[in-house]
Amino acid sequence: TEPVPSMRTGSARTLRIVTVVGARPQFIKAAAVSRVIRDHYGGLIEELLVHTGQHFDDNMSRVFFDDLDIPRPAYNLEISGGRHGAMTGRMLEAIETVVLDERPDWVLIYGDTNSTLAGALVAAKLHVPVAHVEAGLRSFNMRMPEEINRIVCDHCSTLLFSPTSTGFQNLVREGFLPNAQPPYHINNPKIYHCGDVMYDNCLYFADMAETNSQILQQYGLSPEKFILTTIHRDSNTDQPQRLEAIFSSLIRLTQNTQLPIVLPIHPRTSKVLKSKLQPET
Repeated sequence: TEPVPSMRTGSARTLRIVTVVGARPQFIKAAAVSRVIRDHYGGLIEELLVHTGQHFDDNMSRVFFDDLDIPRPAYNLEISGGRHGAMTGRMLEAIETVVLDERPDWVLIYGDTNSTLAGALVAAKLHVPVAHVEAGLRSFNMRMPEEINRIVCDHCSTLLFSPTSTGFQNLVREGFLPNAQPPYHINNPKIYHCGDVMYDNCLYFADMAETNSQILQQYGLSPEKFILTTIHRDSNTDQPQRLEAIFSSLIRLTQNTQLPIVLPIHPRTSKVLKSKLQPET
């Protein structure tokens, strides 16, 4: 494989990619792509990882970089907390500075978070092409902040990688051409049904987890005899009646199946539960 022509100089050289991540799912997705870049394209692609700080505590951030062998961020913007607009605004300003300083050929984004949105908007406005991993996914619920982020990011992108055929067809229905021809750019984007990098990670880490993980022994669990649950969407955690209904259902489920429930609790969920358990004064 020959070096890719630079979008800045037109000469053959190492391709520079700025990858924007900030939340737990993006760390996991980045592990798969960054691993391939490192192992197979080390002399051809230079990747600079930008961590916005959206998820910042050890259980939501550092542990993933350690356990999944993700490259250490070249930039840690330490931006977290606040309302959606304020958080995204601070990210826009900080990511813009990084992109102007590093002058990448591409900005790579994952998923549907505020970090993803900020990366897409900055790159598009600076005329840097965007590659979006996990494009085309839709809930068709515009009350979800993630749905707005998905749509905006897709329509800012030049290369759109959909994990599912349904996602690919969603993009076609939104006007993306399934047979677009190069050269690709924001006005002539290319869409792909590429498969799911999360499945790639499952295949890659399965044997490693089975060999190295002590989590079952730590919690006295038997293989395939427990129920794994996560609860973190704000539409669930921030509505008391819905959250109560979820936990009531989980209680019935464990009573009916006689299987323990394992709940790796999200900080948002933990905060809400603690507030509900505090005695009234």
